[in-house]
Amino acid sequence: MSKYLVIVEETETGYSAYSPDIPGCVATGKTKDEIERTLLEAIEFHLDGLREDGAPLPAPHSYSTYCEVSA
Repeated sequence: MSKYLVIVEETETGYSAYSPDIPGCVATGKTKDEIERTLLEAIEFHLDGLREDGAPLPAPHSYSTYCEVSA
């Protein structure tokens, strides 16, 4: 089992999300629950396609951190 970093951004109409470790794999949704479920499905679908094609699966390599600055 692998863990992929997921970036979720709020938009004017809901949310969009992507994983920097899986180029081209994106999703949108109206709620936080929907976007998380939809992106998980998109990642699973994308990885299944890579497996079927005999292509290597991308290795997780991204991480998150915060920078604290005075405003």
